Amino acid sequence: MAAKTGGAVQVHKNDTVKRTAMARNGLGREGKPIRLLSNHFAVKLSGIDAVFYQYSVSIKSDDDQVVEGKGIGRKVIDKMLQTYSSELAGKDFAYDGEKCLFTVGPLPQNNFEFTVIMEETSARAVGGSPGHESPGPGDKKRVKRSHLPKQFIVGISYAARIPLRSVALALQGSDLDHAQDALRVLDIVLRQQQAKRGCLLVRQSFFSDDSRNVVDLTGGVSGCRGLHSSFRTTMNGLSLNMDVSTTMIVTPGPVVNFLLTNQNVRDIRDIDWPKAKRMLKNLRVKATHNNMEFKIIRLSDQPCSRQTFPMKVRSGSSEGQTVDITVEEYFKSKQVFLEKPYLPCLDVGKPKRPNYLPIELANMISLQRYTKALSSQQRTTLVEKSRQKPQDRMRVVTDAVKSNRYDDDPIFSSCGIKIDSQLTRVEGRVLSAPMLVVGNSQDCVPFKGRWNYNNKVATWLHVTEHT
Repeated sequence: MAAKTGGAVQVHKNDTVKRTAMARNGLGREGKPIRLLSNHFAVKLSGIDAVFYQYSVSIKSDDDQVVEGKGIGRKVIDKMLQTYSSELAGKDFAYDGEKCLFTVGPLPQNNFEFTVIMEETSARAVGGSPGHESPGPGDKKRVKRSHLPKQFIVGISYAARIPLRSVALALQGSDLDHAQDALRVLDIVLRQQQAKRGCLLVRQSFFSDDSRNVVDLTGGVSGCRGLHSSFRTTMNGLSLNMDVSTTMIVTPGPVVNFLLTNQNVRDIRDIDWPKAKRMLKNLRVKATHNNMEFKIIRLSDQPCSRQTFPMKVRSGSSEGQTVDITVEEYFKSKQVFLEKPYLPCLDVGKPKRPNYLPIELANMISLQRYTKALSSQQRTTLVEKSRQKPQDRMRVVTDAVKSNRYDDDPIFSSCGIKIDSQLTRVEGRVLSAPMLVVGNSQDCVPFKGRWNYNNKVATWLHVTEHT
């Protein structure tokens, strides 16, 4: 209901908009009928009375800093579930990796606050230097702290209620908005399964660390074949859509080799270091001498042979004094001898607490997305090497559904969800190619889906558009 006052239209708050799905006015009849296999897998939904409960999640470190890392969130929540399973009534979670958590049925109470202690905290999480990495200022304290358990505070609070029945109603043509919320929860369960397997997640696509699925695109970039999966409502019911997918990743291996191929140079001394700095920022590397992982924040201003940092040197029983030492000297004292001390260091610490790692001791870790634009040659190579025959695609998606064993997932089991392992058969029609009229009303009859324009066009006209 709307009322017009003073030239303006006011809508009453109690008005509701009712939406009805547009009905299909029938099925086509033209063409030759044909049976097809689609990349959909039928889903049986027997637990329509199940209700998802959504909870907001906040994770803070022991110094009250909000934790926003994509990887650490899942580890903390998994540890919380192991530690406080009884307090949470043994509920299984579907966690989106950020700020939302879902359960089938409610938790014992609407609000929780848990202290979670991660026992295996290392330099990867805190940016310290337990090992042979050269410490930055004040690193002595960080070395000690990095070996201690890391404490997190997890807050959980009730947010919403999402009935699974809305999916059944959507299949009947109503309650479309709520059905999307329920389908989103089911998709999050799919993502969580692949996250536990160590896959790279890109929205609803996932990519495993399998060298058979990686193709070299040159320039330090590789194409990685994976799969896309999502739940869809169709005219035949709920289905799981599964298809092949491809993304670009940084080619794993020595950082030096990556820079040489990325910049297309043969000699290390020809590397454009300002360009390298931009390329390497925020990428993750693994130190070859102690297998610790770090994130690159920048490059050092000086090469390893001249880059210094303060280090406390003990003298007998006294605390000793602080002296400046080069990165090369530090590693030499640890029996790690650098072959290329003239190269800059990777700073893998924090903005105000640098932590230097010689570039020759660092390897790119696998499954890191490459988000920059590809060259025309790289795009061509990606298309050529990603092409698959229909039979191969069918085999890949059916094998994936079988190997993922969705029916064993506790969330799906609680909802009575069963996924067929066979491709869905659908009815199709092969349409005849249309007949064209060209030239002086001359018919152009297609042959095997093609039109022959030989001797059909009297004069060609070239049209150029000016803007």
